[in-house]
This record gives sequence, structure tokens and C-alpha cells, in this order.
Amino acid sequence: MAAQIDLRTFCYIDVLQPQLAGFLQTVSAGFQPLERQAALYVEIAPGIAINQLTDVALKTTSVYPGMQIVERAYGLLDVHHFDQGQVRAAGGAILKWLGTDEKSRLKPVIKSSEIITGLTGYQAMHINRMRHGDTFRENETLFILEMHPAGYCALAANEAEKAAPIRLLEMVAFGAFGRLYLGGGEAEIAEAAAAAVAALKGIDGRNNPEPGG
Repeated sequence: MAAQIDLRTFCYIDVLQPQLAGFLQTVSAGFQPLERQAALYVEIAPGIAINQLTDVALKTTSVYPGMQIVERAYGLLDVHHFDQGQVRAAGGAILKWLGTDEKSRLKPVIKSSEIITGLTGYQAMHINRMRHGDTFRENETLFILEMHPAGYCALAANEAEKAAPIRLLEMVAFGAFGRLYLGGGEAEIAEAAAAAVAALKGIDGRNNPEPGG
């Protein structure tokens, strides 16, 4: 693997859902993704090396770079395009440069998962002050999912939105842990939560050293 780079997250999103695309448009510093585009999320360590991966993806394909986050420990890149073939070609070029394959990525580990029904107005207010997405309504149900590594959060959010008519409140796909916050009716949240968890459990890869992996 190039320069001892650790591949933490590597996952494709086939069709970006409307809320996730809109959410990413509020937080992406690069070219904002559009609904129905395909996307690729790559997270590595050390973080500074993400610049090399961006260079490889853009020089070999026509994908657009959206979110690029460079931290000391971890780096995250998302690229997107309406042509799924271009997105997969970008992923292939990145893996080739790294000298590895998809199975060298970390398996995601769910650190916590909770559903809280009938939230009070004051707690809804706290959530609304910290979210970048839709607003939370009093007496609705809240779903919070925390995972490791963080980059898989986008996949979990997208699959949850496919499964049920919920609202995406917040998604943190970088850092030590990923966090997803969804709001909606109790039955809809239950369906979305199951889809998000199933998406994470469907990712194969090397054993995750994080407790629970």
C-alpha cells in the first residue's frame, strides 16, 4: 500500500437521495453533488495523503470532487458523477494507486444505536440548533446511529432515506466516529434505522480493531 496509507472507508453510493444530496450541498466545500448522482467515499490515514487520492481520481476520470476534509489523523474524500462507471473508475484508480483492493478497508462497527420517541419541545430545540439538515418536530421520534470509521455514515444515511420517508437532521462523516441523526414518525424511523444498520453490516473488509469490531 502506498506510503503505508491505511484505507479506513471505501464505499460506493449508487443513487444519491434528495435529502442527502441537499445536506451535502450545505457542507461540501467543493463541487456540490446533485440528486441521483453516484458517489464514492474514501477515508484514509494519515489525513494529508487524501490530496494524492484526489489527484489520482481527477486525472483519470471526469468525476467531481465534493467533500475533501484533511485532518491530522484522517482524510476524507467524496467524488460524484451521473455516470456510475466514472465513479467506479475513480475508485479503481485510487485502489490501484494504493496497491490494494476493497477488502482492505475496515469493516464498519456500530458503536451505538438508539431510538427515542416523543421528544419534548426543548430537546427538539437543542437538536435543531446543531443540525445542518431538516428540522426536528416536537413529539416525533429521533434515531441516532454512531459508527466507526466515520466515512460509512453517508452510505447509512442514503439507505435510510431510500427505506422510509424520514428527515435527515445531521450527518457527520469524518473524524473519529460517524454520527447520523434522523427524525420522523415512529414506524418510519424503525424502517429507516433497520436499513441503515443493514447497509453497514453488509460491508465486508478487514477486521476492525475498534472494540466491537
